Amino acid sequence: MIKIGKYSLSEIKKSLQVKKPWDNVIIFILNILIAIPVFIIIHQNLIDPNWYFQIDRILLFILIVALIQLALRLLRTIIIVCIALYIVALVIGSISGNYGFSSVFEDYNYMVYSMRESPNPQDLILSKLLPFPNKSKILNAIEYENPKIRDFALMATLKDFKNVHGYSDYRNTIQCFAVFKEINSRWNYVSDPKGRDYIAKATESLRYFSGDCDDHSILMASAIKAIGGTPRLIHTGGHIYPEMLIGTKSSLESINYLIKKVLFVGESKGQKIHYHIDERGQIWLNLDYTATFPGGPFMSEEILGALTIN
Repeated sequence: MIKIGKYSLSEIKKSLQVKKPWDNVIIFILNILIAIPVFIIIHQNLIDPNWYFQIDRILLFILIVALIQLALRLLRTIIIVCIALYIVALVIGSISGNYGFSSVFEDYNYMVYSMRESPNPQDLILSKLLPFPNKSKILNAIEYENPKIRDFALMATLKDFKNVHGYSDYRNTIQCFAVFKEINSRWNYVSDPKGRDYIAKATESLRYFSGDCDDHSILMASAIKAIGGTPRLIHTGGHIYPEMLIGTKSSLESINYLIKKVLFVGESKGQKIHYHIDERGQIWLNLDYTATFPGGPFMSEEILGALTIN
């Protein structure tokens, strides 16, 4: 008989066993806790076939749960050790600012919400686009280094969403959304002089929050760029509107949840998030003056040109 100290191996195994039915309950809870991050990782790295009701993702999650359940049942005799190691890993992750308890909870929310409320993608933007109209004038009007624009953007971040906590990975995105909210809630559409395309500088539009679509786009791009965001302007033929880079598809699920369940709950109720995917797979969110929340409906879906503010 194998002994470790004064205890036999069978005695050690017996001491680590959990009595029925609590062993099954503990195994199932541990299974779900492990399955969520595993599913998120696999889900984010698989091509989405866009099956109806996200059936593919539901089947994937069920398969992961079944496999983990089988593995845990085989490790039933050391289930307490498994739980202890998992909790220790989450505690260390929480203390170090990496993957911890709050991350598990957030991933669960993102997963469930994204499967229920899918955003609305648009066609890929082709790399060969028409020249952007008034490009040099627009670039000159985007004054993101002007102190007045910077001060306005800072004010917006203090006024809106300052007290939203628990989403540190998306702090800059939330601050850019605060800029969007401040500009769009105050914007007054005014046409250009008849027969002339008037391009107002950002500091000029900042005085009265008035102008046409290109003036709005210039101010939005300037303020977002001033606090570290990456904006671009889209030309559709008779209309220009701004977009903001939010990253890859994995970021989109979190952003979708933030917009609809945390930041713009009332404005986005019953709506889908609208965005474009560029030729590199990066996702750009619509910030048009006609939208009441980031990712609101497109005023025009025809794309003739794109101007990224680097």
